[in-house]
Amino acid sequence: MPKSRLKNPILLSILAAVLTLALKFTAYYMTGSVGLLSDALESVVNLLAAVTALFCLWYAAQPVDINHTYGHEKIEFFSSGLEGMLILVAAGGIAWYAVARLLEPQELQALDVGAVAALLASLINLAVGQVLLRLGRARGSIILQADGRHLMADVWTSVGVLLGLGLVWLTGVKALDPVIALLMAANIARTGFELVRLSFNGLMDHALPVAEQALVRAAIEAQLSPGMDYHALRTRVAGSRRFADFHLLVPGSFSVKRAHEVIGRIESAVQQTLPGIEVTVHVEPIEDRAAWEDSALVALEQAARRTQKHEEEVG
Repeated sequence: MPKSRLKNPILLSILAAVLTLALKFTAYYMTGSVGLLSDALESVVNLLAAVTALFCLWYAAQPVDINHTYGHEKIEFFSSGLEGMLILVAAGGIAWYAVARLLEPQELQALDVGAVAALLASLINLAVGQVLLRLGRARGSIILQADGRHLMADVWTSVGVLLGLGLVWLTGVKALDPVIALLMAANIARTGFELVRLSFNGLMDHALPVAEQALVRAAIEAQLSPGMDYHALRTRVAGSRRFADFHLLVPGSFSVKRAHEVIGRIESAVQQTLPGIEVTVHVEPIEDRAAWEDSALVALEQAARRTQKHEEEVG
């Protein structure tokens, strides 16, 4: 699914945010529950985050240009980070309001009607959140996954609020409402921190997962003939796109054509292993000492190889 078509799930998320926002504020207005208010405030964040995600999807779908030769996909991590920050702001606001209500408890009204409205809103978020998560994982979209996780956090918040309202109705203890709101604020904050961490890793050119790096190395090594080697493998993720580059060491007597043929085989092997990955190869003569000193990664890789060899011998 092209990124331009991923906007349809985000439009669904915006619609869900508007509907749940209306339901939750109606429930808060009728009951006066700070727990329902916390739920409603998170829906405000949902709406802001979904609109931001829509813009970021549009921008990420733009073709490469002279100023963005690697594309625009990294904005997906910006979207994830912004959504995480909005969630943290919402959690702080909920906690502040809950503490104030804890110090000055208030009588709650029409709990049954408020509970029905909150339940309907949570069912909408549950359905849309699952759609976003499924599509996000299938298409490798950070934006859809972040928005889906946010909606699922909203669902759990609603569940907690509904449990709190039930306990208030059964026991008559008004303090339970703000206590539940504080617990939900902590849960919301956890989701926010996770999204910020995901964004930070992406913006810092985080490497591919260890398992995927192992697949890349195996694909490269399977194409090497005696007298060849490689080092300085670097991988990174930019939105849904993956990149890898490394130095290929071949005998200095190789012609350009022969080296190019080797590179072609390696690129095909890596791309078959991880479809869509972009591979860049730098060729160097294996006999040249300078070829073994041109990257700080070489020493790290050699140390890792020695450790692996020692473990194999001991094992």
